[in-house]
Amino acid sequence: MNYNPIKLNDVMYAQVCKVIDNIEYRKYYRFRGGRWYGGIATGDVVGCNLKCRFCWSWRQRDNALQYGKFYDSSQVCSRLVMIANKRGYHQVRLSGGEPTISRRHLFGVIEYFLKKGLHFILETNGILIGYDRSYAEQLSEYKNVHVRVSLKGVCEEEFHRLTGADPNAFNFQINALKNLLEYEVSCHPAIMLSFSEKKEVQNLVDKLRSIDTSLVNNLEEEYIFLYPHVVEILNKYGLKPKVAYSLNNMSTKLI
Repeated sequence: MNYNPIKLNDVMYAQVCKVIDNIEYRKYYRFRGGRWYGGIATGDVVGCNLKCRFCWSWRQRDNALQYGKFYDSSQVCSRLVMIANKRGYHQVRLSGGEPTISRRHLFGVIEYFLKKGLHFILETNGILIGYDRSYAEQLSEYKNVHVRVSLKGVCEEEFHRLTGADPNAFNFQINALKNLLEYEVSCHPAIMLSFSEKKEVQNLVDKLRSIDTSLVNNLEEEYIFLYPHVVEILNKYGLKPKVAYSLNNMSTKLI
């Protein structure tokens, strides 16, 4: 049965966000450094408005009430600035779940990092940005932000197969890119291609090119890593990737 990501967003918000004295808190389950983007400090949030069937953080997502602790924007900033300073990073991000669920908290985090002179990378599935263009408009107020929109598959049918969501919600992801470009927000698409047919990939590339050539020029290919817990969820839903990264050699893709 299909689910509506916008309605699921409201359910997840109630589990992973809370407001105390007019300050919005969000659940996180860890803070870490990493090699991505040439070195970046990361806060992993709990909760998502999609239920991807290949997700590496599905345990935290599906058990949001049991995982993580609540932090306000300043607490998140302090932890990530400490990691960035210790490791010499100039970039920070939120990952692990869907950061846009907690809008007020997210912009509080971005504001703090703007003051600290750190570049912020927003990793998102784009659902809310595509649903509500005012999200993109608000992001345009910050010049320290780059948005990575992770498309779950290459078409409506594959989106549904990989997420279980209403196929039409795939278009929210495409609209997110349109809205970000309209408001001149730095962005690029990342596309999960582990399960895709070449013809459908080309159709999506052509669609992105018709929106703006920059989306194709900066397109990021995304493939799953075969961690044991990822294999577990793939098996649960009977998904078999055509291409994936082997744990024996993280730089090698298996076909």
